[in-house]
Amino acid sequence: MSAHALYVSAAYGISALVILGLIGWILIDQRNRKRELSRLEAAGIRRRSDARPAAQ
Repeated sequence: MSAHALYVSAAYGISALVILGLIGWILIDQRNRKRELSRLEAAGIRRRSDARPAAQ
């Protein structure tokens, strides 16, 4: 295995790890935002785009 092939393999490996890390971060953040949104909706806070009038 030449030095060039080792460099390319390492670059692909590091890139794959970074991409997997970003995907994981996005999925964890999505779960947290959904949890936060459901908590806010349970407290009676509605989104502006929600067609239903907020309970007052």
